[in-house]
Amino acid sequence: MSKKTFTVTADTGIHARPATLLVQAASKYSSDVNLEFNGKKVNLKSIMGVMSLGIGKGAEIVISADGNDEEAAINAIDTLLKSEGLAN
Repeated sequence: MSKKTFTVTADTGIHARPATLLVQAASKYSSDVNLEFNGKKVNLKSIMGVMSLGIGKGAEIVISADGNDEEAAINAIDTLLKSEGLAN
């Protein structure tokens, strides 16, 4: 299992558009990809799950992946979060 912690830097947090981008990125991989926030863990391939967390600016989130392409999944999500200015 691979995991990485991020701090949300976007003023609007993880709202509909960035949540959609994250779900699309995670869905390209066969690994189980999860997002943890505030003691809750959701499947990052589920838009409803991600939106239900209500992640705001300054939040600390953990992305984890478990499977044969876990490293590639984490790296792709890391790149997406940083290139979109969502988290660091």
